[in-house]
Amino acid sequence: MPARDPHRFINELDEEALGRLVARLESRAKDAVFARLFEKYVQRLALPPGVRVFEVGCGTGATLRMLARRSDFAGVACGVDQSPHFIEAANRFAQAENIGDRAVFRTGDAHGLDIPAASFDVVIAHTLISHVTEPAKVLKEMARVVRPGGMVVVFDGDYSSLTYAYPDHDFGQRMDRALATATFNNPLIMRDLPRLLPEHGLTLLDAWGDAVAEIGRGSYFKSFAETYVPYVKRAEMLPDQAVDRWLDDQCRAMENGTFFAACNYYTYLARKA
Repeated sequence: MPARDPHRFINELDEEALGRLVARLESRAKDAVFARLFEKYVQRLALPPGVRVFEVGCGTGATLRMLARRSDFAGVACGVDQSPHFIEAANRFAQAENIGDRAVFRTGDAHGLDIPAASFDVVIAHTLISHVTEPAKVLKEMARVVRPGGMVVVFDGDYSSLTYAYPDHDFGQRMDRALATATFNNPLIMRDLPRLLPEHGLTLLDAWGDAVAEIGRGSYFKSFAETYVPYVKRAEMLPDQAVDRWLDDQCRAMENGTFFAACNYYTYLARKA
């Protein structure tokens, strides 16, 4: 069967698959890599008191909950996601963390937001744009709901750079491509943003890239492999036994200190005219 990005088709997944994705999003949020990349752009935003922050495709709310827990955050954060399962988890986690008054989550489609224009000061898409059906439509909605002079943040990976070490280099490269294809509807979308942002009245103010690599041990890329390898097998992109051997080798490499995995991530900060 053709590869189907599980986040794009989230509402078609069963409870077990949803549980795995919730666990992945939450474990990623606790990883030092995720926190470092998030903090890097939040610091540049210099959010003032009373700021209204909105995240499209918020998943379990991990990004906005990190923001709401910051001691210097004195605003309101709102997130939407197409998955009712994710939204239920996001609100449950926010209540458990005693930030329910600062972080609110509800269901919504990033392609057509039921939100008035110019409602927010900052709009964020954190690892969303690589999954959506129509990236241009999502950017148009982000530009619509941010106020004039407000900021739009797009953070995601360029997944042609996603790679894991494997002794059989040829199969390793095929597995890299299979993981990117099975996991991301738009694996190369970050290359298009310099062209797409101005088409929606967004002026690029700053952009940068971060090479994320884990060498010797794995945590960020460990949970990535364990979560998304089943989708490579489901799409029958490579022989199951060969995929299992690849994953077993990654686990052994983490245990004996010979692991290597890397991917490039990019952040774009743009202002609404």
